[in-house]
Amino acid sequence: MKKNYVLAGLSVVSIVLYLVDYFLLGNVRDIAASFIGNLAFLPVYVIFVTLMIEQIMREHERQVVLRKLNMVIGVFFSEVGNHLLRELSRLVVTRDELREHLMVKGTWKADDYQRALAFLSQRDVSFATTADARINVRAFLVSRRGFLVGLLENQSLLEHDQFTDLLWSVFHLVEELEARTDFTGMPQSDIDHLHGDMKRVFGHLSREWLLYMQHLNQDYPYLFSLAVRLNPMIDQPNPQV
Repeated sequence: MKKNYVLAGLSVVSIVLYLVDYFLLGNVRDIAASFIGNLAFLPVYVIFVTLMIEQIMREHERQVVLRKLNMVIGVFFSEVGNHLLRELSRLVVTRDELREHLMVKGTWKADDYQRALAFLSQRDVSFATTADARINVRAFLVSRRGFLVGLLENQSLLEHDQFTDLLWSVFHLVEELEARTDFTGMPQSDIDHLHGDMKRVFGHLSREWLLYMQHLNQDYPYLFSLAVRLNPMIDQPNPQV
């Protein structure tokens, strides 16, 4: 009903304006020619306005999905990602070098994140684990299995290809660790196999963590402040300011 009133109002305004034009100029032929010219361009106007509105709506929808996606990713790191990254980083052979490049600070800019990402892509990390370390990683991941399964039910999250790769690599590591009942006396070939699975998880996880930290730095400084204090690279993180 309200829409009909709007259309009727616009029609009345158009008629009034044409009448004003007629009384001021008094030339019906020029008014008719102007009307036909405007009518000829009407489809072009409609196409232009439609494309503009469609682009605006598409961008709005993209921003909504992106905000929801980052929110879910944030929950992942709170529940699983930060702890898992801390545990795996402790098992990296060159941990001191790793900490040097991933010790995110409040003063970091876009170039700092790019340098850290470049380091991760170029550095081939290796792991050294004990039976107890492998048991601890397994126990933690098994305790979070239900949460991880729930993430797979989020359709918007599955559209994020790189994060989906992270989830699959974590699930595979859980299955590999859970399939083994004894971590003592393992042959070196089996240990190397598990290290390869950990390396895959660490690669995806560390990259997504850096991108998430950059997102917090840009859009949510109050969340970023806490994330910096709880950096998984810190041995004894302290939330106190």
